[in-house]
Amino acid sequence: MRRHPVTLACGDYDRTRALWEGSVRPDGIDLTYLRLPVEETFFRMVRHREFDVAEMSLSSYSAALSRAVAAGEPSPFVAIPVFTSRMFRHGGIFVNADSGIEQPGDLRGKRVGNAEFQLTANVWIRGILADEHGVPVDSVSYLTGGQETPGRVEKGAIDVPFDVRAIPADRTLAEMLHTGEIDAFYGPRIPSSFYADDGRVRRLFADPVAAEKAYYARTGIFPIMHVVAIRRDVYEADRWIAQSLHQAFTRAKGLAHEAFLDSSALRFMSPWLIQHAEADRALLGDDLWSYGLEPNRHVLESFLGHHHAQGLSPKPLRPEDLFVPETLESFVI
Repeated sequence: MRRHPVTLACGDYDRTRALWEGSVRPDGIDLTYLRLPVEETFFRMVRHREFDVAEMSLSSYSAALSRAVAAGEPSPFVAIPVFTSRMFRHGGIFVNADSGIEQPGDLRGKRVGNAEFQLTANVWIRGILADEHGVPVDSVSYLTGGQETPGRVEKGAIDVPFDVRAIPADRTLAEMLHTGEIDAFYGPRIPSSFYADDGRVRRLFADPVAAEKAYYARTGIFPIMHVVAIRRDVYEADRWIAQSLHQAFTRAKGLAHEAFLDSSALRFMSPWLIQHAEADRALLGDDLWSYGLEPNRHVLESFLGHHHAQGLSPKPLRPEDLFVPETLESFVI
């Protein structure tokens, strides 16, 4: 039987490993899985639409969809409610030791580096600081550019009502954080200057895990970072592939969950892996990495509220606007 060829660009995760290995095969699909770094995947999909399906920044996807809705045009991508990346982000805020920043409120009036203003991690960080710590988005000056390599630019054009400027083309944010030319840095990757071991760069939250657990206890939010996007032309030609992929991603995640809790031998080099997993389940619940719209509605509502307030989505979106209808309901017997 002929199977539909589909190319997927995605990171290397336990929750997607079965798709890469082929032990889970999407119904009717001959899947080519390209394991790529997230920055490369996002850039190539957003700029050139090179893949049939790709892991995509929730922020980039939401921005493209919102602009299309505002213009009355179809978005170039559709998505399924599969979240390949989730991560708490209190640990992604770094400060220069001489900046005078001792607590979150001290960020007001400071110069803060962001590799890109629109990164999903940075949307969450700015939203959390505004909601929880009295740091309005417009109280900070933002400088964008390459974190470790000079010359990075926004993947898509942004037009936001905030002070956002590019750093010199030959400089990096990690270096400028170390020298004190910027006071702080927000981002998904740890800046190399944090590891300089000279005390000049430190985390804002000395115990980020405690801060993140307290945030979850207050809000019930485990932040979503990435969705799975399908090129609209691919989806429109064969709409059934959306549900087939959704089911396959869900099966692959289920296998990873079972293996993660197998205490017969540790799968990863963390001596207390099983105990960590048990603690995670006690706090977040059995389905701690949930897919689907309804289990994540409040998380998505929070993100979309931040995204619009930060000028990245010209038209407000609802969670149900993000995903194709085939993945929002199912048959029953």
